[in-house]
Amino acid sequence: MKRISEKGLQHIKDWEQLRLKAYRPLPTDRWTIGYGNTFYEDGTPVKQGDVITVNEAEKLLTIIVSRFEQNVNSFVYAIINQNQFDALVSFVYNIGAHNFRRSTLLKVINNDPNDLDEIERQFMRWIRSKGQIVQGLINRRKSEFKLYSK
Repeated sequence: MKRISEKGLQHIKDWEQLRLKAYRPLPTDRWTIGYGNTFYEDGTPVKQGDVITVNEAEKLLTIIVSRFEQNVNSFVYAIINQNQFDALVSFVYNIGAHNFRRSTLLKVINNDPNDLDEIERQFMRWIRSKGQIVQGLINRRKSEFKLYSK
């Protein structure tokens, strides 16, 4: 089973940014804490007023990332390199396992993990939140694709 590298973990941290007090990133309506977590280890949703420590945020990140590592390992049948794996874990961390499992991106990767033109197109389909194009998601997808294509 593949595991995310330190570089991949840092990629997630850079995009999610550490927040020790619950907040609602626009345009979503879900409360978020730590490194972009909307739920805790036990599945409890983050709620307004929640506060955690840096150590708790790091632990939560490790636990949640391990779940998404398992998802990528389970769903991706093609042989992929470490950078590709790291990029996909970052992507799944952001969009969720259910969305990834039914994505065309996954189908394309399993068909040919080196079809970079089509894979880039598929990454760039995931730039909306609540129907609105979000510049931050455009930037993140470009960064994830750049990591994937290394």
